[in-house]
Amino acid sequence: MDRSAAFERELRGAAPHALLDVVTAELTERYGAEKVELRMADYAMRSLQAVGDQPGSGEPVAVHGTPQGRAFGAQEPALTRDGGHVDVHLPVTIRGDRLGVLSVRLPEDHNSQELVPELEYVCQALGHEILVAERDTDLYVLARRAARLTLAAEMQWQLLPGRSCERTEFALGAHLEPAYAIFGDSYDWSVSADHLTLAIANGMGEGIEAALLSNLAINALRNARRAGLGLADQATLADQAVYSHYQGRAHVSVLLLRFDCRTGEVEAVDAGSPRMWRLRDRAVEAVPFDHQLPLGMFEDSVYTTQSFTVRPGDRLLFGSDGVYDAASPGGEPYGDRALARSLLGTTLLPPAQVPHAVLRELAGYHGESPLDDDALVICLDWYGRPGTGDAPGAAVAPGS
Repeated sequence: MDRSAAFERELRGAAPHALLDVVTAELTERYGAEKVELRMADYAMRSLQAVGDQPGSGEPVAVHGTPQGRAFGAQEPALTRDGGHVDVHLPVTIRGDRLGVLSVRLPEDHNSQELVPELEYVCQALGHEILVAERDTDLYVLARRAARLTLAAEMQWQLLPGRSCERTEFALGAHLEPAYAIFGDSYDWSVSADHLTLAIANGMGEGIEAALLSNLAINALRNARRAGLGLADQATLADQAVYSHYQGRAHVSVLLLRFDCRTGEVEAVDAGSPRMWRLRDRAVEAVPFDHQLPLGMFEDSVYTTQSFTVRPGDRLLFGSDGVYDAASPGGEPYGDRALARSLLGTTLLPPAQVPHAVLRELAGYHGESPLDDDALVICLDWYGRPGTGDAPGAAVAPGS
């Protein structure tokens, strides 16, 4: 058994809370590492929190303006030299979901640059094991929080599939704000061999009631999707589940989309308030849909799908009403003009960074008072499937 295979086997066999110990021992023995540190990105994506035995152990490091933050933001290794040693900071990312950063301190006489590919391999193995270990320990979840979550926020974060995802055909990123006190916005995605299904939800109310409502709706949509139902039937089943429980007293606004990775054809069901904008050839436009009833508003609602096409190079932005309805001090909603300017201003950023950048812009636009609703942003870049002849062509408007 070669050294790498032996390391992976030891990592897989380690106790969930001891993964960093195994990595530290391996890097110390193999490369003479003087210090190994793992940091996880916090829920607000503003700081990198040290993984330790106690919550809050170690000082947080800012995502912006630090070597660790550069490695996390650029998703590339960052090297710094100081006092006879070299610090190598490497992103820990699994299938596009950015978890955090591994920092390794090496003696200066080592050729650190040549070791980077081997250290990246270690990060990849560590990331996979963290995702598995989180079923059995709170260690890595605790490292993600810079402040205590409200119970509603705890419920919402546990519901989410991740904060970013990448495949050959697309890349997407999502962010919720405020991160530590959430009112009811949520999202979900699932990827199969040929399809991406995306749901953006906005449950009415606030606090625990909004979190319970969103959990019911998202899990009803998952149940229908996993039963093999089409998009319209997924909406119908979720509508029935919400109505059955609340009898019309509460409802959930949802935008459902199903992307065909082979062709770029998209089915959509617009059942409420989440909206979509498209950036194509440096032009931003709001994409209209035929509005249908939110889930759970009335008994036996019927839903229908619309279709449109995405082209390679398209960037789609999805926002909740907490984004496009947020007003400037002068009273102009953010979605009228400022959102388009923000989308154009973030064209060089990868999708995983766009939602947070848009929400920073929104905070400045809104002024000093805090947002009075959740703000949810999802960014999707469409690349298309290589070798399928999927090339830019005429767009098909929704409903055509």
